[in-house]
Amino acid sequence: MISDPTTDFPAFGSAQSNGAADYPGLDDWRSKPISQQPSWEDPAEFEAAVAELSSAPPLVFAGEVDQLRTQLAAAARGEAFLLQGGDCAETFAGATANKISAKVKTILQMAVVLTYGASLPVVKMGRMAGQYAKPRSSDTETRDGVTLPSFRGEIVNGFDFTPESRRHDPQRMVQAYNTSAATLNLVRAFTQGGFADLRSVHAWNQGFMKNPAYSRYEEMAGQIDRAVRFMDAAGVDFGALRRTDFFTAHEALLLDYERALTRIDSRSGLPYSTSGHFLWIGERTRDLDGAHVDFLSKVRNPIGVKLGPTTRPEDALALIDKLDPEREPGRLTFITRMGADTIRDHLPVVVEAVRDSGAQPLWVTDPMHGNTVTAANGYKTRRFDDVMNEVQGFFEVHRAAGTYPGGMHVEMTGDDVAECLGGSDPIDESAFADRYETLVDPRLNHQQSLEMAFLVTEALSHRGRGA
Repeated sequence: MISDPTTDFPAFGSAQSNGAADYPGLDDWRSKPISQQPSWEDPAEFEAAVAELSSAPPLVFAGEVDQLRTQLAAAARGEAFLLQGGDCAETFAGATANKISAKVKTILQMAVVLTYGASLPVVKMGRMAGQYAKPRSSDTETRDGVTLPSFRGEIVNGFDFTPESRRHDPQRMVQAYNTSAATLNLVRAFTQGGFADLRSVHAWNQGFMKNPAYSRYEEMAGQIDRAVRFMDAAGVDFGALRRTDFFTAHEALLLDYERALTRIDSRSGLPYSTSGHFLWIGERTRDLDGAHVDFLSKVRNPIGVKLGPTTRPEDALALIDKLDPEREPGRLTFITRMGADTIRDHLPVVVEAVRDSGAQPLWVTDPMHGNTVTAANGYKTRRFDDVMNEVQGFFEVHRAAGTYPGGMHVEMTGDDVAECLGGSDPIDESAFADRYETLVDPRLNHQQSLEMAFLVTEALSHRGRGA
């Protein structure tokens, strides 16, 4: 939670003077198979970077992480809904006040629509302040006969195709930490200083409705408007609605970084990764016997796991046993990324097996990663209709199984980019040349993100066990 800075948080302590956590089993991952990691060239530079990170203040606090776990437990029970959104890969240059505020603003706008449509609280979470590492299908990239290391996100190397830029530089981990700290400071100011006022957020959505392309959503927008006006007229204390909880999340891909930022909570004596509130394991790194699963099984943060179309029921059950052996509410989230064409075929058997086991993870849809295509002009893109089709399939599967569809995980931006095709005010391929900005995966832009929120409200109004 990005909280009021005057709040007192539990301190972190450690037996080690440099601040790094010392806890039994926390380094077992080092002897496990590991993938998607950098090849740091200079051991001395690496040790210096790790030492600096190990002595740095935590980015998030144990008390905040525990509050998130409680809220995710409510979502798993069908009493809340998780909205997680942000960049596919953050950039250092993108950590500006304007870009951060646009992203937060879009998530807040989406949350207001979803809250009204679902009549449930929405847990707001950004893919922010840490989403700097990206998995790659190949260790190298070749252009015009020149082969260099692949771009692995700015926490590892640069995007420019030069030997200097593509060098795996451990000092970038320190830069990622500092940029994350600056991002968190801005998000705290936005969400605790009046930027998140319900009346302001609603006014932003009225601006969205001025576009004739979105006239189909006028009825719901009008209902929200009347509800806000009624609360104001009834004397509701909007002071309490000027702030909101806002959590941060990223894929825990770079274990050197995560380990260096792990601290021991002085209240419980347990380890927390202080790089973010919520961490997830990707589809490429969820090997049950691998380093990523082992390390994240040892920290107290809520953990997510991406499940693609090859996931078998026994895979999901084994991950539950490894990551959530105590079946703790809010501990484990399954983020499904099946693809619009396959979700209705592959997801039911996994959901039913988990349901029948008695476990109750939070189920979240990632409708982006299974629907990536290459446009005719060569750009990597996604079609808005495919994204929405997977969301709809996600709700259909859970309704049929009598389980709770508890959230969505979306790659989006608050900017007016052109990276995903379609929408009511459609983006076509001709716009890519001027407005395609992502370094890795295509994102929904501001307008497409808000349209998604309006469309999802219909599914949310029919969600629930046995519905």
